[in-house]
Amino acid sequence: MTRTGISCILFALVLAACASGPPELPYPAFVQVDELGDVFMASLPGIRAKQMAGDPQTRRTSNRIDLPPDWNGTSGGSPGRSLEIFVVAGQMTIADVELPRGGYAFLPAGSLGFNLRTAEGARILYFLNDVDPESVIRSPIIIDSGLLSWEGTAISGVSVKELRKDPGNGAKTWMLRVAPGALLPWQKSSAVREGYLLAGSYQHSECVAGEVHTWQYVPGGYFYRPADTINGGPESAASSESVWLLRESREGMQETVPACVVQNEPL
Repeated sequence: MTRTGISCILFALVLAACASGPPELPYPAFVQVDELGDVFMASLPGIRAKQMAGDPQTRRTSNRIDLPPDWNGTSGGSPGRSLEIFVVAGQMTIADVELPRGGYAFLPAGSLGFNLRTAEGARILYFLNDVDPESVIRSPIIIDSGLLSWEGTAISGVSVKELRKDPGNGAKTWMLRVAPGALLPWQKSSAVREGYLLAGSYQHSECVAGEVHTWQYVPGGYFYRPADTINGGPESAASSESVWLLRESREGMQETVPACVVQNEPL
């Protein structure tokens, strides 16, 4: 082969590498939040956010926000909806409670507006939830997740910290830690689940129409997975200790399945 031919092949390989990216799925997965455009937040005038998911009809929204130094605001911008905040980096004060990195707050619907502020700036996850009459939590939850202990699960190398679980509708928010070497099964949940990778490097597989799609998550990676979607499997693994923030808006029954198959086929 001539030198020109070799150069053309190398050039084609470079183009293919540059064009490669996460698989296109019928739902948001393998999303890198840094790559999303900015949107204005109606509930926080003057603030721009990276909107990860949302519903314009109900005004449910999931966002990542970078608050500038010396910022002040309030939680009262969306009456009738519950609000969740998780501090990804920096420090934030809610009412008179200082929350460092890993701080979490749940402010239920009907709460009075709380003062929000940060002196040095903060990166936060900001979730406005749909109105749900079955929700029974009526008091704010404001905690530092660093003070909670990791609890083991049935899967070796996987542990959790529960931040909130509503005994009425079963909605929950929790942290999930996956150690390198942990073996994850194919599984599905009966509830919509969303997740944001806080730390680590993590590879995961999604099963769509019986086909496996695998990609690597880095911090700032996000997914919004429909109910009963098969995911996980033998290619899912953490290359370094990985920590997720996960949410479900109602009680979800998690089920282990033997393989990636088309949903209407017998498992």
